[in-house]
Amino acid sequence: MTNKIYLDAGHGGTDGGAGGNGLLEKNLTLSIVKKIQETLTKNYEDVQIKLSRTGDTYPTLSQRTNDANVWGADVLVSVHINANANTSANGFETYIYNQSPSARTVSFQNMLHQEIFNQMKAGGVSNDRGKKRANLHMCRESNMSAVLTENLFISNKADADKLRQDAFINRIAQGHVVGLEKFLGLKKKQTAEPNTSTPIDTSIGVRFAVQVGSFASRTNAEAMLKRVKAAGFEAFIKEQ
Repeated sequence: MTNKIYLDAGHGGTDGGAGGNGLLEKNLTLSIVKKIQETLTKNYEDVQIKLSRTGDTYPTLSQRTNDANVWGADVLVSVHINANANTSANGFETYIYNQSPSARTVSFQNMLHQEIFNQMKAGGVSNDRGKKRANLHMCRESNMSAVLTENLFISNKADADKLRQDAFINRIAQGHVVGLEKFLGLKKKQTAEPNTSTPIDTSIGVRFAVQVGSFASRTNAEAMLKRVKAAGFEAFIKEQ
């Protein structure tokens, strides 16, 4: 069964979202979402990913949720960066719709939240602000289980310093990926075994010689000769 995952990069285009410490929310959310998409597509079987935007555009909130609903997404994740007039506010939190969320949605939030924070904690974040509920459009108007993630505070210098690091953005993306993997039971792709066999040359009456190396010392040459013979190859030393 194919799992259809809808990823929403918050804001975009004329709506920059929150700004602070030289960063802009719309750019960070798109970067995170694209990394999630790339990792899921590359490493997991039976997944289809759809993004609300792939560039610096602004689909309305209704366009985003309508798109996800018509597509028939199994889950929706809306990625955001937080901000507060109180610049000491910091940390990570997630949201689901506050009116009688389904058990599946609660489970999705629990799993996604934990995996993202695990990655952030490994990257030096200590403040888990918790799993919250609110009347947010992206969660309310989605027909599928939907979680909105608030990935640190762009208004807080310490958080912003982490958000400007590509390695930390990778952590955020990886947390989303692992949460999705565990909730949906995604199966990782099997890596093909490398072909280490020696190609057979079908030329008739033609032999090819391979020179392993050239040595100034006969002792070193003899040592290499011994290694090559031990590997099962015909070999000899030729003085030049």
